[in-house]
Amino acid sequence: MDFYKAREEIEMDTDRVCGRNKDITSMPIICKVFSRSVVDLTLVDLPGMTKIPTGEQPIDIEKKIVELCYTYVQPKTAIIMAVSSANQDLANSDALKLARKVDPAGERTIGVITKIDIMDQGTDCLDII
Repeated sequence: MDFYKAREEIEMDTDRVCGRNKDITSMPIICKVFSRSVVDLTLVDLPGMTKIPTGEQPIDIEKKIVELCYTYVQPKTAIIMAVSSANQDLANSDALKLARKVDPAGERTIGVITKIDIMDQGTDCLDII
């Protein structure tokens, strides 16, 4: 499979459904990948948590994103990947905050640290982990 073509298709569908103003919608874009060597799995890529609208995004973009995310993370069968950037304080992670509301014991939450390459000079990612 050519994943670059899949990405282009997803971007075109996103523009078609949401418009070019980077709004969000609860209408999913479905991309199916078939393989005999893996188990069935549904992945839902939710928008990043943002507080301030950029460009032509609607003024209530933060509220819309939070409501959409809750729709997908509340079911007890959902595994939550709380993605946080390594150059941000995890105590301020919106993804972890949202996950804790629906999974206070952390039984179905996986923390993912990204952007380790842009951490402040002299910091150690093991301290974050």
